[in-house]
Amino acid sequence: MSQAWDFDKIIDRSQQNSDKWGKYPSDVIPMWVADMDFDSPQCIKDALIQRIDEGVFGYTYASKSLVSSIQGHCQTRYDWVPSAAHFVHLPGLVCALHLAVRALTEAQDRIIVPSPVYYHLTKAPEMSDRKLDRIPFVLKGNRWSVDLKTFEESCNKADAKMILLCNPHNPGATVYTQQELSAIQAIAKRHDLLVVSDEIHCDLILNDARHIPFASLNEDAAQRTITLMAPSKTFNIAGLGYAFAIIANSKLRQRFNQAREALIPAPNLLALVAAEAAYRDGQSWHESLLEYLRGNLHYIQERIAGTSIQMAEHEATYLAWLDVRAYQLENPHDFFVKAGVGISDGAGFGAPGFIRLNFGCSRSQLEQAMNRILIALESES
Repeated sequence: MSQAWDFDKIIDRSQQNSDKWGKYPSDVIPMWVADMDFDSPQCIKDALIQRIDEGVFGYTYASKSLVSSIQGHCQTRYDWVPSAAHFVHLPGLVCALHLAVRALTEAQDRIIVPSPVYYHLTKAPEMSDRKLDRIPFVLKGNRWSVDLKTFEESCNKADAKMILLCNPHNPGATVYTQQELSAIQAIAKRHDLLVVSDEIHCDLILNDARHIPFASLNEDAAQRTITLMAPSKTFNIAGLGYAFAIIANSKLRQRFNQAREALIPAPNLLALVAAEAAYRDGQSWHESLLEYLRGNLHYIQERIAGTSIQMAEHEATYLAWLDVRAYQLENPHDFFVKAGVGISDGAGFGAPGFIRLNFGCSRSQLEQAMNRILIALESES
């Protein structure tokens, strides 16, 4: 399937004002932020060109056909069809995380977050004067899994009000199982906690795991959950700025919307066009992307075999979570930048000694980066 799309194509992004490619000197390969280097699906480019040719770019609302496209996508991939009335359209997922914390909890409320985790899930409580409990992930059978005992203890505290989930988890690449999600839902129900479920990587499953939206578990889960999704990671359109929340509970949705109207603008009209094209017509490209990413993941696993780099089972995302603690690097980020590869330091997610490596790129770029990484680490051995 991958022959239908040229994921080996090298695209020069150095003159595109790219955050990813502008961060480091030109001799450093940037493999940090979750932004792929692949050409976007043709269906998205065609839809954008058609809309631009219309020539008027006034205020725009999300169309019924966009919602229908998302519903069809959710039904196909998760056997879940959220009601059109439950959608809230947003210009991004990060602002939605922060908004949910501020709109639905109070100062000094306690927020529960499995960790290490993408830093905005911890910044959202910290920046809004909420208490933060990090629940550690532990290795079980070479798979990162949340410590449910510690989870229950934190949720049992009188001031606990909300759980922030990241599923699939970033970093760590865990896809929560039905059993794990049901256990968390039971805890949330016992202690009457809201759940904000960041599911932005849900369409990037690389093994036989199945993504289960938290809100789809049962009616109780649906009524206490704010589901956050976006096409940005899957279809490589993060710069356009579109995400959506699904909130079945009308009171929660009203509170969320009231806060949103005062703080957050509507999505860009071109983002709405791109999202609809992605969900309606992007399936072939999407399946080919997953095949290519699986090949890149396998390549990384082959290259680190026999080294002191450890990597747990990788179930989803194009972000490899590598344990380099055996090398006792004083500053992993600076060490690898000096070697010519810009990575994300695990310390920023709450796990010093780990690095996150974006393998959403051509195989040749990945090969060059892995060569530099392994040569540098060999010099430390």
